[in-house]
Amino acid sequence: MRFEGTARYVADKDLMVAVNAAIRLERPLLVKGEPGTGKTELARQVAGALDLELIEWHVKSTTRAQQGLYEYDAVSRLRDSQLGDERFNDIRNYIKRGKLWDAFASDKKVVLLIDEIDKADIEFPNDLLQELDRNEFFVYETGETIRAQNRPIVIITSNNEKELPDAFLRRCFFHYIRFPEAETLSQIVEVHYPGIKQRLVSAALSRFYEVREVPGLKKKPSTSEALDWIRLLVADDIEPEDLRADAKNALPKLHGALLKNEQDVHLFEKLAFMARRQG
Repeated sequence: MRFEGTARYVADKDLMVAVNAAIRLERPLLVKGEPGTGKTELARQVAGALDLELIEWHVKSTTRAQQGLYEYDAVSRLRDSQLGDERFNDIRNYIKRGKLWDAFASDKKVVLLIDEIDKADIEFPNDLLQELDRNEFFVYETGETIRAQNRPIVIITSNNEKELPDAFLRRCFFHYIRFPEAETLSQIVEVHYPGIKQRLVSAALSRFYEVREVPGLKKKPSTSEALDWIRLLVADDIEPEDLRADAKNALPKLHGALLKNEQDVHLFEKLAFMARRQG
């Protein structure tokens, strides 16, 4: 079982090595990188390439590790007992399975995505150590152990918003997705927009990297934002020559697709003003 990339996802050699190493070691693959570099999409493409079901667990700031295992609705059971509902007699009616339970209970190997783990509380990764390590957990309400029939391929993403515990990191295979170089990003554009005019792509990417390299930029535009921007350029039939920066207007065409806060817009306006004064 090897991942060799897909027609819809440009994966470099190091990334494919990381995925296959994690599969071989049967350890979670922890993927970090800038937002928009394809971390979440990687799990979907791995599942598609290996013809496996994908189970997605999107973590929020309020997510608790227990929710990935199961949740027991004691309030509903108490209410049903007061109303004389027959469901009360079976406690399993009040247990809601989580994403890890679904992955462990599957009769076939699956890909489990734990997306943006760094959004949750710092204790969240530690609370999953034993379950991910042993691929089993205990349900106290029913007295049963849920054990993985087939060890899932676990892919965990992080935007590096907070440091993860060392004990958790030791149990993972790690890969950092670097921001793609111009040649790789050009291939990604071609995958998403087959047959696009190469003159426009070349000019757009040249301008895109100029924007990313502006000192003081609060949020650098990502790969996904580059794709959205180029799609708009094609839709508006923008000529490659119109993308060049000049002293009159330092803001890129359709800059709302690239610059996502007022500080960065003001920065480009200030640069344009300074360039006009010097000119």
